Amino acid sequence: MSRWSAIVGYSLVGAATQLVWLNFAGVTTVAAAHYAVSETAIGWLAQVFPLLYVVLSIPCGLALDRWFRPALLAGAALTAIGAVIRLGGDHFGWLLAGQLICAVAQPLVLNAVTGITGRYLAVKDRATGIAVGTASIFAGMLLAFLLSAVFPDSLQTMLVVTAAFCVLALVVLAAALRTPGPHAAVVPAVPRAVFAALRTAWSDPLVRRLCVLAVFPFGVFVALSTFAQPLLEPAGVTSTTASIILLLNVVAGVLGSALLPIYAARHHAESPYLVTALALTVVSCLLLAFLPSTATALITITLIGLVLLPALPIVLELVERRTPDAEGTAAGLIWLSGNLGGLLAATAVGLLVNHPRYAFLLLAALPLAAIPGAQTLRHHLTPATR
Repeated sequence: MSRWSAIVGYSLVGAATQLVWLNFAGVTTVAAAHYAVSETAIGWLAQVFPLLYVVLSIPCGLALDRWFRPALLAGAALTAIGAVIRLGGDHFGWLLAGQLICAVAQPLVLNAVTGITGRYLAVKDRATGIAVGTASIFAGMLLAFLLSAVFPDSLQTMLVVTAAFCVLALVVLAAALRTPGPHAAVVPAVPRAVFAALRTAWSDPLVRRLCVLAVFPFGVFVALSTFAQPLLEPAGVTSTTASIILLLNVVAGVLGSALLPIYAARHHAESPYLVTALALTVVSCLLLAFLPSTATALITITLIGLVLLPALPIVLELVERRTPDAEGTAAGLIWLSGNLGGLLAATAVGLLVNHPRYAFLLLAALPLAAIPGAQTLRHHLTPATR
């Protein structure tokens, strides 16, 4: 028996974390002028999220494996509290305080995507549940872009709408998690069992390989999302057009994440899919390097969103099947690797922002380097994992 209400509640909270994270991505200049700070300071409202994720990912994964429902609800509550704190006053300090609280909450929520499906869905529905949960995370990014477009000159209204969404998400999730999931395993009461989850997850060669693999698609997506506009500007792509292209990138990613991982799981095609997605990303980045234009950017960046973002739910679904007793910690390792890859790739591309061709060549090299690892995944996929 599957309890889909839990997935609905989780999806809302997952979207809320991304909404808070990227609230100011589309209104950086307006927000800097409004709060009398630099654009760099506004950028830090988003940067604290991946930075704290790298630090907190493993502890939060351990907490989820040991105390799943309380830990997930704490993440949802902290997200709502942080969003409400940002309404405390028309001053940058309130924003930063709220963002820091929400950044602490994010790994408690995102690391739970495999745990929520493993506890509340039957085995046959778990690939779909992970796809839906992950797609909702990308949908939260889309919602952030839409709100900044609807309220470009009314930041307070945008913050109020965001806070209301976060509180609603908390209420729905709390109602759905009133009782343990029908498939929840009994967790030993020995404290050392918490740390055993880390040993269990990291000792698995498939999990280690997936951690390495996650660095590359995360890196490309984060770097491209951060620097697409300045990299495309020399080719005549306006900032407005670049924003539309990035929006289509996320829309395509939401659709792809909701559909393609389910197909890959049902046909045992995880490894071939990842190889194909990485190869298409390489070709897309090479086209951007040597034939940059509005049309090229529109086609290739949308394609990257469609095929590359679904790699995350595919990897997470493999982890859930492989480590059912430590899925929170294993998911934390995947998210940690991905966020670290995003930070490193974005930093490297940022150094090349005035040399677009070399930046896009670097972005092509990342998925190219990951293809051999994706090809060998099939050797680690046991019948139980499939």
